[in-house]
Amino acid sequence: MIKRSFIKLTGPRLLCDRVEPDPKKPETIPIPPRLVLLLHEPLDSTRETLIKKGDTVKRGERLFLYKESTEYAVSPVSGTITSIASYTGDFGTIATYFIVERDEKDTAVNGFSEFADTPSLKTADDFLRSLPGAPPLSHFTDPDRKINTLVIEGTDSDLMSTTRQYLLKTAKDEISQGIHILRQMTGIPKIAITVPEDAGDGFSAEGVQVLKISQVYPKALPHMVMKDHLEIIPDPGATCEDCGVTFVSVEGIISLARAFAKKELVYDKTLTVIAKDGTRHLVQAVIGTPLHRIFKQFNLQTNEKDRIIIGGPMTGHAAYTLYHPVTPDMDTVQIQDREQIPYVSDYPCINCGKCVRVCPANVPVNLLVRYLEADLYEEAADSFDLTSCIECGLCSYVCTARIPLFQYIRLGKHQLIELETEATNE
Repeated sequence: MIKRSFIKLTGPRLLCDRVEPDPKKPETIPIPPRLVLLLHEPLDSTRETLIKKGDTVKRGERLFLYKESTEYAVSPVSGTITSIASYTGDFGTIATYFIVERDEKDTAVNGFSEFADTPSLKTADDFLRSLPGAPPLSHFTDPDRKINTLVIEGTDSDLMSTTRQYLLKTAKDEISQGIHILRQMTGIPKIAITVPEDAGDGFSAEGVQVLKISQVYPKALPHMVMKDHLEIIPDPGATCEDCGVTFVSVEGIISLARAFAKKELVYDKTLTVIAKDGTRHLVQAVIGTPLHRIFKQFNLQTNEKDRIIIGGPMTGHAAYTLYHPVTPDMDTVQIQDREQIPYVSDYPCINCGKCVRVCPANVPVNLLVRYLEADLYEEAADSFDLTSCIECGLCSYVCTARIPLFQYIRLGKHQLIELETEATNE
């Protein structure tokens, strides 16, 4: 929802959508005959993979690419590996995907069950990284970081999505159980949960601080929550974890509770699907389900030059194929009609100042973009607060010249990391 100032002295207020008072249950997507599993590790053609095309896998089996690999994907079905190939994502990030052809045997392996009675971080990290909601278990096991505050996100951080709000409203008992398990495993002294400030029934649990989040975007973004409610402002370039704070989706907490209660892994991911006309569908699909299967369920047509956005309209990124799978951290998928894709240009900045006034981090965006356009990334970080940006996307939204400021900034941060990595290696 957009509310504009009548006298136009201030910028537009973007309001995050709210879940219905009596929401319907998500529509279940049937498990497709072929699932696509993403593994965040590059495929090296010079090395022999541990799993090969033609191998059979069982439901719950962890898939490691190489013998010394620490990253893994979990197969939600039993079947046969029919393809292993590289996948290129944002900024050239290389991952690997497996295609699993499902069989009807539904044979399972469940090494997790023998550890489920005594929850521990090691057990969770060994088996539960791929749970729906993608709980950030590596943050708790990293010896170089001391996490003392856990924030559970019961509010959706981008516009139009209501996934987390639905789960907050309908799974309160499991949220409480998940919090108890995570507290038992981590020993983190401070746990908080974000809820919509206008939520009537809200949420309550012993020892959990409730943070009421405004409907105004981008108040639910992690850096804004830290500033407004935890009174922590990270240094430029620092992550939330660098400040001792970790954010976890409410679905990640629910998935932990379900896994330990059932003593088996869970694979059903809840997400919001947004059609071209803005209609929302709440769905439940097994991790690895190709997006085109979900679109077919709701008769959502995609044409050439339409855009598929993973995430919300402000901070989401484009998918490159209709076969992109549902992933553990995917909360929202949106289809943009080719006629409705916002026009962007390479016109020069006209110094209207809208981007500066709207920026919640007070970044001088109008000056910053000049350095980014010239590929002066280190200068942009040193003099014009590149690393202070919280990536809310508001600057692009208000830009009169239609410059893709948000994309320039994301690319600038990526390139800066590349330069720093090269310098370190040298």
